[in-house]
Amino acid sequence: MARRRRKRQAPRRRQRHTRASYRHGLKDAIGKWLPGQFFSHWPVVAGSKWSPQRVVWVALLMAWSAEQTLQARFAETRDLVRSLFPKWSLGKSYTGWFEAQLKWLTPLRPASGKRLRQQLQTLAGRHWQREGWCAFAADGSRVECPRTEANEGALKCAGRKKTGPQLFVTTLLHMGTGVPWDFRIGPGTASERRHLEEMLPDLPPQSLVVADAGFTGYEFYRRILAAKQSFLLRVGSNVHLLRQLGYIEQEGRDTVYLWPERNCNEPPVALRLIERSAGKKKMYLVTNVLDKKALSEKSVAVLYEMRWGVEVFYRSLKQTLEKRRMLSRTPEAAKCELTWALLGLWLLGLMSVEAILAHGRDPLLWSAAKARDRVRRSLRRALTRRHPDRGLARDLAWAMKDGYVRHGSKKSRDWPHKKTELPPGEPKIQAATAGQLRAAQRLKAKQAA
Repeated sequence: MARRRRKRQAPRRRQRHTRASYRHGLKDAIGKWLPGQFFSHWPVVAGSKWSPQRVVWVALLMAWSAEQTLQARFAETRDLVRSLFPKWSLGKSYTGWFEAQLKWLTPLRPASGKRLRQQLQTLAGRHWQREGWCAFAADGSRVECPRTEANEGALKCAGRKKTGPQLFVTTLLHMGTGVPWDFRIGPGTASERRHLEEMLPDLPPQSLVVADAGFTGYEFYRRILAAKQSFLLRVGSNVHLLRQLGYIEQEGRDTVYLWPERNCNEPPVALRLIERSAGKKKMYLVTNVLDKKALSEKSVAVLYEMRWGVEVFYRSLKQTLEKRRMLSRTPEAAKCELTWALLGLWLLGLMSVEAILAHGRDPLLWSAAKARDRVRRSLRRALTRRHPDRGLARDLAWAMKDGYVRHGSKKSRDWPHKKTELPPGEPKIQAATAGQLRAAQRLKAKQAA
């Protein structure tokens, strides 16, 4: 049989497949909150290795890093940012980056805080208020620093004996979402009341500040009232209150006044005293909201219990993110390190809360530990450039606290450094004297004239 001649087939043209550009999920997750347009306000010198945007990216990723030294965190983060932004030309030394972030932190810190607050207010939705109030929990905490001569001279120590230099941070936590609203950092001897006074102008109108017994004082109360804000604060045995002063028209059985003798020429602060059970003892709270319909005792109990969220926030900062002790050996560097750590935890909370709210769940369920683990896994994937990790935002929706009921105690049996501070005692309450009554009426008449 004659062989059939096979037709010579033309060679197939190789089709060029355009490979999609590599875009990691982490790039979208952070860029949504701090996009490139946000950094366009600050002009950058041509050829600069460290623009504000590059400084912020490196600083935030270093705050999430699991490395144990600053040099290791910088080296890992620099490789990671180069993987996410191949066209960026980054400096190679940690010292160069540190000098750049020290320069840019002054304008970036307030601008970043303002932007994150605006986004939180937009994001919160129906969780913006709890019990009819836009409430914020306030508290302060100390962070240890290396015992260098520079730190000891500038930061001081206000803790126990043989404690090293410290930084003091005061945080306002939005109680509806469990995400920070603002913070202030100072040396170890700083005052949490002064920090809170600095943050009052940035509070939304008609907010409620909830805090423990450390936030007290006549001048402090007057400054909150001058800012047209409300407060719910615990008081202890260091507070002297008056009853039956007759300064306001409608006094109730729970009406008390804070009016120290040294401020007798200034108007007294009218308060409502609320007694609640705290185990075997009583807890005393005061508020300037005299109307029980506006702030009922049931709402008081709910809101003050929710104040514990700010304590959990500090645990997340110190234990979950391992920022109990700063690594920087100078006071300026230590303050910068703590600032970026707080901003990193703030951003981590916003990323998680947004995903949780998208699934219709309560934002207070977000777990800093699970969010940290998921973001660190994304960091490792970004270093390899093999996995775009597009599921980061989706997975953060499941970064929530465990729902099981604990049947045993979680605290250590014998923790050597456990604090044994006594709870606040009962405030000293007495009826107004005849002299105080006359002084109050004279002051009332003078102000009415």
